[in-house]
Amino acid sequence: MPDNSAELVEVGCLVAGDWRTGGTRLDRVGPWVRRVVSTARQADDSDVRAALAYARRGAKAVARMSPAARAEVLERAAVAAVEGREGLARLLALELGKPLKDGRGEIDRVADTFAVSAAEARRIGGEVLPVAGWARGVGNTAFTHHAPVGVALAITPFNAPANLLAHKLAASFAAGNTTIVKPPPQAPAASAALVALLLEAGMPPEAVQVLHGDGRLGAALCAAPEVGVISFTGSVATGAAVARAAGAKRLVLELGGNAATIVCEDADVGLAARICAATGYSNSGQSCISVQRVYVHRDRYEQFLESFTGEVEKLTVGDPLDPATDVGSMVDDDAAARIVEWVGAAAAAGATVTTGGHRDGATVAPTVVASPPADARLIRDEVFGAAVSVLPYDDFDDVVATCNDSRYGLQAGLFTNDVRRIVTAWRELEVGGLVVNGSSNFRLDHVPFGGVKDSGFGRESPRWMIDDYTVVKTLMLRGISLFGDQEGSR
Repeated sequence: MPDNSAELVEVGCLVAGDWRTGGTRLDRVGPWVRRVVSTARQADDSDVRAALAYARRGAKAVARMSPAARAEVLERAAVAAVEGREGLARLLALELGKPLKDGRGEIDRVADTFAVSAAEARRIGGEVLPVAGWARGVGNTAFTHHAPVGVALAITPFNAPANLLAHKLAASFAAGNTTIVKPPPQAPAASAALVALLLEAGMPPEAVQVLHGDGRLGAALCAAPEVGVISFTGSVATGAAVARAAGAKRLVLELGGNAATIVCEDADVGLAARICAATGYSNSGQSCISVQRVYVHRDRYEQFLESFTGEVEKLTVGDPLDPATDVGSMVDDDAAARIVEWVGAAAAAGATVTTGGHRDGATVAPTVVASPPADARLIRDEVFGAAVSVLPYDDFDDVVATCNDSRYGLQAGLFTNDVRRIVTAWRELEVGGLVVNGSSNFRLDHVPFGGVKDSGFGRESPRWMIDDYTVVKTLMLRGISLFGDQEGSR
């Protein structure tokens, strides 16, 4: 298991039950501490071959475990995650610049995800089908059950490497699969530490392997015939590459968004401003549902903009290892430079930057941009950073159409007490989820989560992921009926 307390965490590939070290390594430089904080062995061709062969054999062993046994492992892991919260949060801070408060919150969610996955493992079953309700089915009985797919591939992102790994791996294990994990290069130590925690909680070695590498490794794993289902979270471009490499495999793709939040004229503007400030810059805005576009009714626009800017300026920016820090650094200098560039382009086109707009290394000062043009990249593309745009609107139907004028459709927020508007937005907004009297950036880990359009397809959260991680198998009994035979039905 990786040593969380070490100054430099050395991580191996977990192949066929062993952490393989040595070989070619990739160093991770922490974006805040500006030094190497972890180093990971890069999987080579022999690792890939061994992992795929072991997964094919191991799938049978995992499938033979009872749902109760799998659930007990996950329940122990939930307890262990709480106990290991500080060490895991510190790894996230070092590798990613994520503030401790955000890291602690992520590990709390990991514990919840494990517990929810355990509960869902206990519920896996099937049903008796009503075949005798139709003439050709009389005298017969049919059953279904959810069988494991076999081998799952989990490709996880850097922004929430612990909790999104928990969702993919725990749901896969709950369903009875073995899983190959490809963690993000930016968070190898945090990812390996979570896998080690599961193994210590009793997850059998056949259930999980970890391979570190770049896009070439991901492509090889996606194309491997041994893999039956792939869960990927990341960019649209990489998601498309995953789909091309996978071919006719089951896919769950969560590909990001440019989330909108609508503030109506009847909203509590102060509350909306506080929530949008808190959720627009957590993890430096590096969340697929982070508040990106806030549309405010023109009658309340100036009030909201002033209040929101004031709330943003209260945020503490700095050392992610300081428990008081609200906003740490972004994943790297290039990401930070991109945000500042996009903000500058919007300002040059007529927008007003009410606060922020600059960076120090990988740390972007929380930025508010008022009324950028509709074609600004801050509006059209996924910002994935510490910048939020605020724009006025006049008509509710028009602002819904404006929100929908996007290639993305993941999640939206709406501040109103008008039930008709709530129902209209729920019906008309082209998103996978709507949060009322909250911003777009709110998620419960036991509720279905996913998008439409370029935001991907499939739904994460254990119950819904288990549907993708299992196949429905049917048993037909000819001439045996629970509901009367052919003669008795006449």
